[in-house]
Amino acid sequence: MKRIAFLGPEGTVSQESARYFFAEGAHEFVPYALMSDVFTATAAGTADYGVIPIENTIEGSVKHHIDLLVESGGNLPIQAEWIYPSIQNLIGHFDLTSGTDPFANIRKVISKDVAIAQCHDFLRSRLPHAEFEYVSSTAEGVRIVKESLDPSYAAIGTRMSAELYGLDLLAENITDHDNNYTRFILIGKDKPVLKPADCAKTTILVTLPEDYPGALHQVLSAFAWRRINLSKIESRPTKKKLGNYYFYMDIEMSLDTVLLPSALQEIEAIGSQVRILGSYPSYSYMAGL
Repeated sequence: MKRIAFLGPEGTVSQESARYFFAEGAHEFVPYALMSDVFTATAAGTADYGVIPIENTIEGSVKHHIDLLVESGGNLPIQAEWIYPSIQNLIGHFDLTSGTDPFANIRKVISKDVAIAQCHDFLRSRLPHAEFEYVSSTAEGVRIVKESLDPSYAAIGTRMSAELYGLDLLAENITDHDNNYTRFILIGKDKPVLKPADCAKTTILVTLPEDYPGALHQVLSAFAWRRINLSKIESRPTKKKLGNYYFYMDIEMSLDTVLLPSALQEIEAIGSQVRILGSYPSYSYMAGL
């Protein structure tokens, strides 16, 4: 039985998406308090794989998780990616004294900062008087609300977390946008056995040579004339000195081709450093995985 590490406690979107992705076969899903713990457990072999939310259609890249992936030193390559909807709900203790307005007595909303940002319009219109408390995950917020026994506390989280902690769904699907999807990656030392995917991707890090005017243009040209599509390019600081950056790139092509390895060789020929973070199958929720 494979052990799958995710950001806990139980009931997070990460767990919900992992259960969806690993719907077939026997797996043990293990929660960890911090995302850094997910990486550590996977690197140490305590878990076989780690589930990492890396990007959201509303909030964009999860930069801290990208940095953790980079800092893993390439020892935990990306083995797969999938897309999963982030459906958030207002969760709490149903208050019979609130009358016709079920939100009238709610004075505090507890959740992860990203989840609160994704529900900005709902919170502003229905709970303008409430204060926010930020915690490490949506499920952690639900757990706190459960233990508080206070009907003036509410959390934002998944339907799974409400069921796990025996709380009420005060309002369903409160995110601002219907197309609120999160991209998850699976990290691990060994390739998992997965069904065929419609497409493959490769993720690389490129560090440009110093004192080389037009180096980024040269890098992008190596992909452009070969008609290789980059689905993402993002600069991140190397943390070595001010103004020193690397480029994180998602490429819509597998390394098991002729074109991509030759493009990487051309990039290295101009003095750029290339590190491959993974070449992996890509699955879509909309296509039913």
